[in-house]
Amino acid sequence: MVEKQEKVEITYEYTRRRKGFGRQTLFGDHGPNLCVSIPSNPAMYKNYILRNPVHFGIQNTGTTSEHWVNSVRAEYTSSGMNHIEGGWPKDINTNDPEAMQRYRRKIEKDDAYIHAVMHLGHSMEHNILQNNAVDMYEIYYSELGTIPPVERSSCHTVNVYREPGSNRRPVRSLSWQADGARLASAHADVNFMRNTRSPQCSYIWDIENANAPELIISPPQPLLDLQYNPRDQHILVGGMMNGQVGCWDMRRGSEAVALCPPHIAHRDLASNVLFINSKSGAEFFSSSPDGVVKWWDIRNISEPTDSMIIDPVKTNNDTQSVENALGISALEYEPTIPTRFMVGTETGLVIGGNRKGKTPLEKLPSKYEAHFGPVYALQRNPTFLKNFLTVGDWTARVWSEDCRESSILWTYAHRTKLTDGAWNPIRFSLLLVTQWDGCLSCWDLLRRRSAPIVTAQLCDEPLLRLRPHEGGQLVACGSSLGTIYLPELSQNLGTADKNDKQLLTHILERENKRERILEARMREIRLRMRQDRDGGQQLADNESCVSDKDLEEATTEYLQTVSELHALQQKSQQT
Repeated sequence: MVEKQEKVEITYEYTRRRKGFGRQTLFGDHGPNLCVSIPSNPAMYKNYILRNPVHFGIQNTGTTSEHWVNSVRAEYTSSGMNHIEGGWPKDINTNDPEAMQRYRRKIEKDDAYIHAVMHLGHSMEHNILQNNAVDMYEIYYSELGTIPPVERSSCHTVNVYREPGSNRRPVRSLSWQADGARLASAHADVNFMRNTRSPQCSYIWDIENANAPELIISPPQPLLDLQYNPRDQHILVGGMMNGQVGCWDMRRGSEAVALCPPHIAHRDLASNVLFINSKSGAEFFSSSPDGVVKWWDIRNISEPTDSMIIDPVKTNNDTQSVENALGISALEYEPTIPTRFMVGTETGLVIGGNRKGKTPLEKLPSKYEAHFGPVYALQRNPTFLKNFLTVGDWTARVWSEDCRESSILWTYAHRTKLTDGAWNPIRFSLLLVTQWDGCLSCWDLLRRRSAPIVTAQLCDEPLLRLRPHEGGQLVACGSSLGTIYLPELSQNLGTADKNDKQLLTHILERENKRERILEARMREIRLRMRQDRDGGQQLADNESCVSDKDLEEATTEYLQTVSELHALQQKSQQT
C-alpha cells in the first residue's frame, strides 16, 4: 500500500502602500513589557499536583490563515426542441406558402377528405370533453368569505445617520427630496450662549450611505428649518437663528445663493419655512416667534412680497399690532388651497389665515384652542383636508374645521411630552407621534383609538422631529443628540385598503356630528347661565308668583269637581 503525500505551500502576502516604497527600514531593540502580575496563593497549593516538565505555547496576537478550495465543477447546457408542421409530401416546399395553399385546396376538394374529418371529429370531441370535465383552475366554495390574515404590525430601524464631529446638536428640521433618495437635516443649538463654539452647518444625506453626508450646507447662522422645493429637487430654502431666510442650490455647493438682508428679516428666530403653490415654483413663506408671517420670492429675496401679523385680538380701530402678536411655533400649508394657511402659536392656539383677506377678520377667520402649551406640530390630513392634526403638551388631537370649540378625536395624556407628529401619506388613517422618552408611536384610527397600535423605542434621548417618506413605510426621526433614525413600518401600516377611505369617512362624520351636538348643548347652557346672571332674580320671582297662582286655581277647580261628584252621589242614593 502506497501512501500518497501532498506538499502544502504556506505563503504570506505582505501589502504596502506605494508611498511607503523606498524608505529606509529602521530596527531597534525593544525589551519586554510587563502587562499584569498575579501572585500565587500558597493556600491553594494543596489542591494541585506539581507537573514537571510543562511545555505550553502562547500566542499574543490572533492567528489567521488563508486557503483555497476548488469546488466540484458543474456544467450546464441549454437545449430545446424545434416543432415544425409535418405530413407534407416530398415534392411540396414547406417554405413556399403559395405551394402549400394550392395543395391544401386540392385535398379539400377530394370526397374522402370530408369523411376523414367527420371520422376524426368524434374522437377529438371525446378528448376535449374529457379534458373539460375536470377544471384544475376552478375555485371551489367561492361563496364562503375569506378569512382575513392576522396582521402583525411592527417597526424596526433600518439605518442611523449621526452628525459628524463631537459637538452634536439637536435636529431641528427634516425634509425629504421629491424622489425620496436624499434627506435634508437642519441642526442648531438654541442655547448658543452656552455653547459658542458649536458648528453652524447642516447636512444632505443619501439614505443608502450613512457613513458620511453627501453635502454639507454652510449657512452664516445655524439653520432652524431646511425644506426642499417640491418642483426642483436641487433647490432648498431655510430659516436661520438670526431671523434671516436663504436659498441653497445643491449644484453650486454648500454656500447660499441668496440671502435676505438682516434689516428686513424676522425679529426673532426664523423657525418655519414652507414652499407655496405658485406658477414659478419659487415662492415660499416663513414664520417666527415674533408673530409675523412673511412671503418671499427666490428670484428677488431682497424684500418680502407680503407679510401678515398674527394678532387675533382686535382693538377698537380694528388694526393689528406687532405688540399683541402671538409667537408662531408651527406652520401648515396645503397646495390645493393656495390662499389659505394655518399657524400654531406658543400659547396653544391654532389660527387659520387667509392671505387674500382685506380686513383683519377676513385675514384670520378661525381660531381653535388646541393645547395648554406651544403647538409643536400642525398638519392637514392628506385625503380629508377639513381635518388636521395638532401635537402639543401631552396629547395629539384631530380637529375639524366645522367644530371650533373642541377636537373630534384625541389620544390619552401621555406620561412624557409629545414633540412632533404627522399623518402617513399613504395610509391616511395612521398618526405618527414622537415622544420625549425616545419612542415612536403609531395610532391607527381604524384599528384602535384607545392605544397606539405600535410603539417602538428608537433611542434613549428625546426625539424632536419626524418626517414620513412619501412611500409610506419609511419614517425619519431626529433626536436631541443630532442622530437621525430611519425606522421602517410593516406592510400593513404603510399601505391603504380599498375600504379605508369609506370607513374613515364614516368615523370622522360621526365624531363631527357628535361634537356639533355637544357644542349646541353648551351654547344653550351658556345662554341660560347668562340670562340667569343678568335678570335671574326678578325672573325667578315672577315665575314663583305665576306658579302659586296656577296652583291655587287648580286646587279650587279640583275641590269644586269633588264637591259636585259628592252631591251627585248622594242624590242618586236618595232616589
